[in-house]
Parts: sequence; C-alpha cells; structure tokens
Amino acid sequence: MAQIIAEVSRTFNEFLLLPNRTRIDCSSATVDLRTPLVRHIDGEASAIELHSPFTSAIMQAVSTPELAIALARNGGLSFLHHNQPVHDQVAAVREVKNFKAGFVTSDTNVRPGDSLGALVDIMRRTGHSTAAVTHDGTATGRLLGLVTSRDFHPERHDLAEPVGGRMTAIADLPTVGPDTTLSEANARLWDERLDCLPVVDADGRLQHLVFRSDYTDNKRFPHQVVDAAKRLRVGAGINTHDYQERVPALVEVGADALCFDSSDGYSDWQAEALTWVKKHYPEIPVGGGNVVDGEAFTFLAEAGADFVKVGVGGGSICITRDQKGIGRGQASAVLDVAAARDAFRERTGAYVPICSDGGLVHDYHVALALAMGADFVMMGRYFARFDQAAGAKVPTRDGFVKEYWGEGSNRARNWQRYGQGGQGLLFEEGVDGYVPYAGDLDEGLALTVAKLRTTMVSCGSATLPEFRSTARLTLVSDQSFQESHANVTLRDAPATHS
Repeated sequence: MAQIIAEVSRTFNEFLLLPNRTRIDCSSATVDLRTPLVRHIDGEASAIELHSPFTSAIMQAVSTPELAIALARNGGLSFLHHNQPVHDQVAAVREVKNFKAGFVTSDTNVRPGDSLGALVDIMRRTGHSTAAVTHDGTATGRLLGLVTSRDFHPERHDLAEPVGGRMTAIADLPTVGPDTTLSEANARLWDERLDCLPVVDADGRLQHLVFRSDYTDNKRFPHQVVDAAKRLRVGAGINTHDYQERVPALVEVGADALCFDSSDGYSDWQAEALTWVKKHYPEIPVGGGNVVDGEAFTFLAEAGADFVKVGVGGGSICITRDQKGIGRGQASAVLDVAAARDAFRERTGAYVPICSDGGLVHDYHVALALAMGADFVMMGRYFARFDQAAGAKVPTRDGFVKEYWGEGSNRARNWQRYGQGGQGLLFEEGVDGYVPYAGDLDEGLALTVAKLRTTMVSCGSATLPEFRSTARLTLVSDQSFQESHANVTLRDAPATHS
C-alpha cells in the first residue's frame, strides 16, 4: 500500500516568526545578506556568493537580459530561460556579460541625412537628449558625431534640415577606446568638463556612451554581483534534452552558473545529465531540481548538483497540483530539504545550498523561507511585475498590469519540461494571466530588502546563517491569521489637517 507521510503539508501562511533579543550592534545597516549560491566545503567560502538572496525564475515571462542586469546590480542573480534556440540564449547571456556599468549602449541613434523632425520624434520616444549620429543610424555604426537638444530648437530651426548640419562632428569630439575603464572615463568627463564621452573601436564604430550623469547612478549599486573580470554575473537554465549542445555554448559565452529546469527533478534523466555536465565541464556550477523532500535532495546532491531548488506546484502561475495531485506545501518542503542538506554536510563535509522556489506570495514569506533553511529564493510572479520583465504593460480600469504566463501554459510551448509524452502539452500545468504592475525593479526590490533586514533585526540576527540557526517559528491558527491583518475601515484618501 501507499506510504502515508504523517506530517501535514504546510505553507508559509501557517507560520509566524517570534522576536528574539535584538543586540545593540544589530541594526538594519549592519545586516549582512550575503549567501552562497553554489556547493563548497563547509567552513570555506563559496565560489559564487550572492550579496542579496534573490534569484529570478527560469521563465520566458521573467528573466530577460534587462532584468538580469538590474538584479545583478542589486546583488542577486537571474537565470535566463532555455525555451529558445541555443543561439538566442547565448546572445542573451552575452548581452549581460558585455554590460559595463556606466557604459551605455546608445538607444537614440540617427543618420546624418535624417531630418531634425525625425530626431525630435526619437528623442521623445526614448526620453534622452543626446543622440549618436552614425553612418547607418545604429548603435554600433561608424560614429560621425553627436547631436543634443542644446544644438537646435524645434521652434527656431527648420525640422526638415538634416541632422548633419547641427551635430558636433567626430573630429571635434573627444573619444576613448574600448579598453578604457569606467574610472578613466569618469576622470576625463570631469577633468574636461564633458557631458558625454563616446567609446569607439579601432574602426571608428560606436561601442558605448559614458555620461557624467551616470557617475552618481553607479554609486547607487555598491553590492553588485560580478565575476573576476568585474562583469555582472548571470545564470542560464538548461534541460535534460539538448544539454549536450546547449551547455558548451553557454560555458563558452561566459555563463556563471547553470540550472536544470524541471517540474520534477527527482529523476534518473537529471542525474545522468548532472553527471555529464560535471564530467565535461567541472568548472561550471550547475543546480538541480525541483524537489520537495530530503530523499530527492540527497539524490541530486550525490549526482553532483551544486545547489538544489525546492518546490513543486507552489508557484502562483502553476496548476500542477490541481492537474496531477503532486506537490507539497512549500514550508514543509523547505524544512525537510534543509534538514537533509545539513545531514549531507555532516556526512560529507560539503555544503550544498538550497533555493526556495514557489509559494512566496508576500514579502514576509521570503524571511520565513530563509529562516526555515533556504539559502536563497527564486521568484517568478514577483519579478514579472517590473519594467525589466518580458510581459507587456497593459492598461486596465484599475491601473496597469503586466502579462505573466507559466512555463506549463500553452503560450510557453515548453512541452519538454513536463514530460507528458508526444510533441506538445496534452494538458496545461500553468496558466496565462496578469500581475499588478510594480514599476522599476530597483525600487521594488529595495523595499522588499528593507522589510527583510528589519525582520532579521527583530529576530536578533545580523547574518543569514545566524537567522537560520536562531529563528523561532510558531504555527498559526485561522483566528491568529485573521488577527494579523488590519481590522478597520481604511481611508480612500489621505487625511487632511487644518
């Protein structure tokens, strides 16, 4: 007969943290959110550390190169999805690795023969006041000059006039080569009182623009996750079908970590794929998953996984539990896998980080997941709300929303991930919908991080390992859950005072 697990399958909503004593030296400013991403010897540093315990989901609707850049600048990591041709995923990884903070790819570009009227339209669309004039009107064309909003006035100059008549020609522009560092570029901007400094290659083609206004912007991101060459780090998703073709290409382009993406990672296929990757590319960290219990964690850890994702059916876009009756409450899954991770460390001396993936509906759920043992979290719905995610921004009567669809939906066409047989999805395991629009990632994530820091302070923890080892949790009854929420009639508008 079937084995019955006595423990109730519990979610994050069923727990609260108890406050611990807060020391005088424990404050939001002193909380350290660094956490290991990949396997390491217990007591030694991980080869890759996150400065903030957030990763974005391996989903078409979430992890774009733009989001990967923004998240890495804020201390986290994105995993670019694999439900695309290998060359497209490679191009996406390359875009992140080629990004240099302060070195901007020009998005306002014209040809010298284009009219000033066309330039005005482009500037309005991009919101930028400096345009690169290149021979072909692209961001990487041969640079011929720069034109700014100070070089002409739409009401004083003939908008039919060509841009070339108002631009500052390349002969009169200071430029630098592609080997210039950001510090060197900033020094020239300030020493020579420049607003913009073009970066061109040996053939005179535009590479980037460096703006004086970006100097302050770069000081906003002191905790960027970068590699030894100071390039932003980025991960990439892989599957158990074409990994022998995909992995070499991703390693060559500089992906920092890989992760097998599967709705159920407790399989011989994933173990075989992990073994192959670790044999042929031992230098690249690769994660496994998803799992919901300690037995499955140990299986993947012994197969060579450098981290393991936890969660089946708990995602806001996922209907695997409805369709197949498979999964586990995310809190129970994280607690069980964390215990197995610690037992594996005691037995082998190797620490294999775990990632809580799914079931994170509210910001405080992140704190609960970390307290229960997760080293970092992976989120889809959360990041899909931001400007940098892939979904279109759609106006509604109640405000803007962003498109969001699951990898198990027909829209995603990611049938290989679910192993239902045949050449397509026989039934959906994800849905296609919308999430409330939340603006820019920088601002949204900063708020979530602030909540996490203050929660840790209330629990008397200055580091994530301390938080995991000292956190106290209590189960929540239905009545105490209701008590957690505001119980007054809320104002529709701010109060005014005379």
